[in-house]
Amino acid sequence: MNVIVDQELCIGCGACEEICPAVFHVDEEIGKSSVIDAEACEFADCCEAAEENCPVEAITLEE
Repeated sequence: MNVIVDQELCIGCGACEEICPAVFHVDEEIGKSSVIDAEACEFADCCEAAEENCPVEAITLEE
């Protein structure tokens, strides 16, 4: 699965990291989330929840 965080849309709220810490991390220096391990989506059942709960729809999941 390909996981994309749109850096222009991301507001760094941390919802994705809270829901799915194995995959997402908010870099406090830039105030944006990034994908730290996209392969973890195959094992962590939380990527869809992170996508659905992103308040600015910055997360895209591609099969």
